[in-house]
Amino acid sequence: MLKEAELHILKNNIWYSQLPILFQDFISQYATQVHIERDQAVFHHGDAFDGIYAVLHGKIRLGYIDIEGNESIAAIAEPIMWFGEISLIDQQPRSHHAIAVEKSTILKISNTAIEDLLHTHPKFWFHIAQLSSQKLRLAFLELIAIQSQNISQRLAQRLLFILNGYGNHVHIENHMIHLSQEQLAQMLMCSRQTINQELHQLEQQGILKISFKKIEILNLPRLHTLAHATM
Repeated sequence: MLKEAELHILKNNIWYSQLPILFQDFISQYATQVHIERDQAVFHHGDAFDGIYAVLHGKIRLGYIDIEGNESIAAIAEPIMWFGEISLIDQQPRSHHAIAVEKSTILKISNTAIEDLLHTHPKFWFHIAQLSSQKLRLAFLELIAIQSQNISQRLAQRLLFILNGYGNHVHIENHMIHLSQEQLAQMLMCSRQTINQELHQLEQQGILKISFKKIEILNLPRLHTLAHATM
């Protein structure tokens, strides 16, 4: 059973806050806390489905590591982002890795618990579909950005995605992004030098401030305008 502190954190997740009370009560009863160390895997690409997760504290990087050890980062999951539901839907092995960036605390709902819930209440599949379609929508926006936007716009859009927890946050409470320029470059499929140049241009415009592995957003409206500017 989750405590009030964990439930308070969950309430800043859009998906959770809009769930029926019965589904929320299920999460409160069956979600368990898992503590993981830095660089420890929550799951690997190819693993069998074992449940769905949410980040309470810390950061989990979602991506893929090829046979030569090169990593591609799709997203950094922070509080309060859910992940791992894709394999629940398609009943296929994990499509990516989930590895702790730092010491983290995550919630886990086991595969047996969530599958039993959906068997008993099939209408709740709608909410699982919402959770997955949220990510699909962002993936389409990113694909469109690659095809139609310059790197400045793509960077601005990605920073907004991260601030909003990839659509997970009810409110943007923290304007600080804890991310290295190398990780940001991997997300945007460009060089670290390019990201460094773009960030310094935004800093000169007073939109953000760069620190070691941190980016503080100073002017959210201007960042939003840049992300959605027409070419």
